Amino acid sequence: MFDLRRIREATGEVRSLLAARGKADETDAAITRVLELDEERRALIAAGDSLKARRNTASREVGERKRRGEDAAALIAETGEVNERIRAADARLRVIEEEIEAILLRLPNTPDPSVPAGGEENNVVVREWGEARSFDFAPRPHWEIAADLGILDLPAGASVAGSGFPAYRGLGARLQRALVSWMLDLHTTEHGYTEVAPPFLVNRAAMTGTGQLPKFEEDVYAIPSDELFLVPTAEVPVTNFHREQLLAADRLPIAYTAYSPCFRREAGAAGKDTRGLLRLHQFDKVEMVRFERPESSFDALERMVGQAERVLQLLGLPYRVLLLAAGDTGFASAKTYDLEVWAPGVDRWLEVSSCSNCLDFQARRASIRFRSEEGARPEFVHTLNGSGVALPRTVIALIENGQCADGTVQLPEVLHPYLGTTHLTP
Repeated sequence: MFDLRRIREATGEVRSLLAARGKADETDAAITRVLELDEERRALIAAGDSLKARRNTASREVGERKRRGEDAAALIAETGEVNERIRAADARLRVIEEEIEAILLRLPNTPDPSVPAGGEENNVVVREWGEARSFDFAPRPHWEIAADLGILDLPAGASVAGSGFPAYRGLGARLQRALVSWMLDLHTTEHGYTEVAPPFLVNRAAMTGTGQLPKFEEDVYAIPSDELFLVPTAEVPVTNFHREQLLAADRLPIAYTAYSPCFRREAGAAGKDTRGLLRLHQFDKVEMVRFERPESSFDALERMVGQAERVLQLLGLPYRVLLLAAGDTGFASAKTYDLEVWAPGVDRWLEVSSCSNCLDFQARRASIRFRSEEGARPEFVHTLNGSGVALPRTVIALIENGQCADGTVQLPEVLHPYLGTTHLTP
């Protein structure tokens, strides 16, 4: 969430950075409205302070006149009038502050100056790793291979929850469990993260703190009777572990990794990528979340990207790293890298990880602060999050890159101890 002072004092910079995301007219109008409201807010505060000072003076004068036996009726009437004006000013102030907050909650984070302007077409390929496998047979898509192996049962999932809710069987179910366990082990033993097991339901404050609400309410699954939401990612509960906390300097950095199922309505993506595991309403993911000092957050982002890359390298999956353009960068993020794996069966790159530095955007919304040293003024932490990694498209890439002519799928060596087998077989 924006610092109102920043909008007031660096209006041109904020307008320019948000314009890089696109929809400049919309954000310009929001900023103009905020500035108008802020001017009225400050005028009301000044007027209210003046009125309260006058009320205090009048109250003292009333007391003095009564002690002297003088008539204080006119002064008492004036005090009553001043009280009414104060109440009216306070009521208007509450309305203004609520409107300002509502606007600020819907403004996205400003992209870092290193982020290219424009939309998806302006994303930059930073690097690539691995080479696409050459086949001596025509590679098949994962849904055909999985059906033949009996490891994926989309009809069963659809029968109990609808399309986009897959069911796995046999080695398919074990593969999900193996990937989650292996990735959590990797991030805790090699990358220094602390494993946590968060709730899979969160409240409105948690969703607002990380930026899902109010902007994207139509994309989340809600339980209105309990004012709870199914997590769209473990980022939400884990980032909110420190909501409304003031952290000591020696606590930072904090690094958590967590598994969660993820639930997303994908309201704006109806009809897209409906085959197999390409786009789902429920999927599994291992998440990385970091709380950093401001001066170290961009270095931490680069390390986080490298940690997600390590997952794909050990799985032997060809991938590329993209720096997202401003218009393709997530609402709460100032800078994001996507990792995409190559899937030969569907003949395309598939996103499996998104690593973002949100700077102090989420910390302001969730009130997560720290002291740089004892006695120092509190500052907002910088929060980062990254997929380490998401399972469905990783599974797609494993199946399609590991497929053999006999219909089996060769598994990467790191998964052999977790699965007790070298191949997916019928």
